Amino acid sequence: MVAINARNLNISYGDRPIVPNLSLSLETGKVTALIGPNGSGKSTVLRTLARLLKPQQGAIYLHGRDIATMPTRTIARQLAMLPQSPDIPAGITVWEAIAYGRYPHRSLFRGLSHNDLAAMDWALEVTGLTSLRDRLMDTLSGGERQRAWIAMALAQETQVLLLDEPTTFLDIRHQIDILALVRTLNRERKITVGWVLHDLNQSAAYSDHILMLRSGELIASGPPAEVMTPENIFAGFGVQMMVIPHPVTGTPTCFPSELGILEEIKGVG
Repeated sequence: MVAINARNLNISYGDRPIVPNLSLSLETGKVTALIGPNGSGKSTVLRTLARLLKPQQGAIYLHGRDIATMPTRTIARQLAMLPQSPDIPAGITVWEAIAYGRYPHRSLFRGLSHNDLAAMDWALEVTGLTSLRDRLMDTLSGGERQRAWIAMALAQETQVLLLDEPTTFLDIRHQIDILALVRTLNRERKITVGWVLHDLNQSAAYSDHILMLRSGELIASGPPAEVMTPENIFAGFGVQMMVIPHPVTGTPTCFPSELGILEEIKGVG
């Protein structure tokens, strides 16, 4: 089954084409990583899948329905999107931020219902933020703040979660915390995940499926073991890499090859 199916997308910023003709899908219950060099269109594609950007051509189907014809509130009940570096409203607590995630389920003049409160408590619990619920968002560490944004998205109680570079600016410990959290939510709650990641090894270790983009085109698609090959990585990123199985998990693990290192030292790479 397919949660999101995009067909023949053409996406531009003004007169500048970003994605010429792209078709892809996110399988239900799977974690799919979009990878590629800077400027390859990863974030643009993710924002378009969430209907934050409108393609010039093409169609996107969410659980079989064309999102162009769906009310915004209906989409928000099925899909949550966490962009890069969300803006923090001044003076709000973690609890108040998470409450924003309930807007698709609330009427305009109604307060938080029992279901709203239960969803918010659950989001706090699974992200490990219960003890921080009354803290101001702008006093949190980077890792805590990122978990709070994920909690807000989880409070929407959607079955599809899109994350744009969720580990950016985090140290390695907090990166692993976020990656493991999302993977656990996927496995235990069957949440479909699409995320943009920069680290090739993290993409392979925490994803079921990889979509490799270059200049807005899909150049490789499949399980990590099929996509993460030296040939594909060179085609996508222009660098020579060695790829070997991880000694414990067997997932592909990438290292710069000697040639790549020498070329970089010489200023050629």
